Amino acid sequence: MQSHLLKDIYTTNSGVVTNAAVQLDTDRFKKYTGGKNALVAQGGGQRGIFTAGVLDAFILSNFDPFDAFYGTSAGALNLSAFLCRQRGIGKSFILDLTTTPEFFHLFSYIRKRQFLGLDWAMDKITDYPYRLDIDLGRRVLGNREAYAAVTDTKRLMDHYLPMLSHDWKKVLIATCAIPRLYHQAIEFEHGTYIDGGVSASIPVQEAWRKTARCIVVIRTEGEDLLPEEDVVPQEDHIEWFRDSFNSLQDQWQLKLSQWKSDWNAFLNERAMQSRLQKMNHHNVELLNGGRWLFGADDIYRLSHLLGEKFDSGLADMLMVHYQTYALTQNFLHSPPDDCFIVQIKPDKPLRSSSLMSEKEDLVHDYHVGLDAGYRFVDMYATNVPNLINLAK
Repeated sequence: MQSHLLKDIYTTNSGVVTNAAVQLDTDRFKKYTGGKNALVAQGGGQRGIFTAGVLDAFILSNFDPFDAFYGTSAGALNLSAFLCRQRGIGKSFILDLTTTPEFFHLFSYIRKRQFLGLDWAMDKITDYPYRLDIDLGRRVLGNREAYAAVTDTKRLMDHYLPMLSHDWKKVLIATCAIPRLYHQAIEFEHGTYIDGGVSASIPVQEAWRKTARCIVVIRTEGEDLLPEEDVVPQEDHIEWFRDSFNSLQDQWQLKLSQWKSDWNAFLNERAMQSRLQKMNHHNVELLNGGRWLFGADDIYRLSHLLGEKFDSGLADMLMVHYQTYALTQNFLHSPPDDCFIVQIKPDKPLRSSSLMSEKEDLVHDYHVGLDAGYRFVDMYATNVPNLINLAK
């Protein structure tokens, strides 16, 4: 398969596969596939239907050479359906369930405080006609690892919960528990958690920390938003490869106390940038590209509609999100020499939104995901034929 140049920012041990093109150093890629392979799925709300398409292409191709799985929010939901080998159930969850008033209705949310219907949707997906088969998923997973990213409410740091354990439904609700949209944080014996998208919208660093050296990342974004120089200082780029990600997060945690005094100015600046983007580019993605459900201006507007104070706690979450995502961008574009990262992503911004999408846009984006998934399997089969049929 001929490779096409997508961006100059990718190094020799990172690459991109979209529904339209491939940029990949295949000779270098093959050297990393013999070790521990991980599949990482980003969140993005209803944009996760792209991920559902990619994973359905994997199921139809009997493709599963992975040793570990990491997902955030909609990404974790889609990975669960993939492990249960139920083609179409991830698509149905988004297309059938998240588009109903029972899941979310804006005016009901504003007037009656009817929050995101995650509990209702989880009950539905385990009942007829869907019947998510968790027992089969556990057998398929076997001795492999599958984790959902959540955010610890006390430290605003990422944490990872087993995805198909006895409390799997509670885990999936926790990774999707978006502040302001879901009515409460989710309590476990070991901590209280909210949406994993706050601190680990793309949990690729966790896969690397857990010794994965060939990492496939399914993205729900088209073009990247490159990190801003004033958000992540250059010296921190260098320290990234010298220290663990946890130590960097500790540094950001200390800086939060300094940011609290100026959080209002920070958010106003972000809100203005987002509004200008939307005015100048009608199809541009939200400020955070769907990594979290809303940009700063959208959360601010929702808080105003609800008559709630936009407090510093929510500002802290937004700041942690921006900072950790900037670090993740750097990691994806310039990974350590001991691993190879391939991103599967749409070649342009998806038509769907994080929430309240039109069904025809969701169907379109699902097929974009299918095409991208088949293209990746084709690339893999061409270059690593000895592993293509090793579905776990």
